[in-house]
Amino acid sequence: MTWEYVLKGIEGAFEMIASLDVEVADIALRSIKVSGIATLMAAIIGIPTGVALGISTFRGRNVLRSFFNGMLGIPTVVMGLILYLILAPAGPLGSLKLLYTEMGISFGQMLLILPIVVSFTASSIESVEREIRELALTLGASRAEATLKVIREASAGVLLAVIAAFNRAIAELGIALMVGGNIFVRGGALNTRVLTTSIQMYVARGDIDIAIALGMILLGIVFVITTVSNFLQSRWVLK
Repeated sequence: MTWEYVLKGIEGAFEMIASLDVEVADIALRSIKVSGIATLMAAIIGIPTGVALGISTFRGRNVLRSFFNGMLGIPTVVMGLILYLILAPAGPLGSLKLLYTEMGISFGQMLLILPIVVSFTASSIESVEREIRELALTLGASRAEATLKVIREASAGVLLAVIAAFNRAIAELGIALMVGGNIFVRGGALNTRVLTTSIQMYVARGDIDIAIALGMILLGIVFVITTVSNFLQSRWVLK
């Protein structure tokens, strides 16, 4: 691969982005939608779970924490294979008909990023729990009020957990490919092609300009989300 070949691909990528290529925009918006739904579901389940693990003391707590921490490093291709076997027509959840659908990808990504939300939230709570709770109780707050104060003080860390989860979801390939199938029907309702699967496909085809355009968009989305997260965290710290 020569530099001229790469530069030509980059030039074509900028042209596609500048002209708001319909196919490129459709893929990018679908990726944001699918990963956004996955992140929302993971936050709804994971934040309360992480708060409970960070504040409460119960039998099996350490085992549960170890499980979620261990799941942080699971390869996405392995998770994709497991989900394919579960969601296939002959699988335990085949009747839900989630295989090769956008919601199927969102469901898979939610399971992938749930440990991130739980573990990061629990760690954020634990980092402030003892000091803030004891101070609040000393000042006359009830246990419920002290708990709410702990959650508020850890909110920046919880936000970081959600942002990290979204970035992990939108950048993964294994689940999107195995569960979604990278299906594209022009003008049809069944479309599961997202940024990562599209990049892999266009590289294999030799359409480097499209692959570079999609890669730049993916990096741009992650950069914007991370920048907004850092800004919000700095505002919390200043407060």
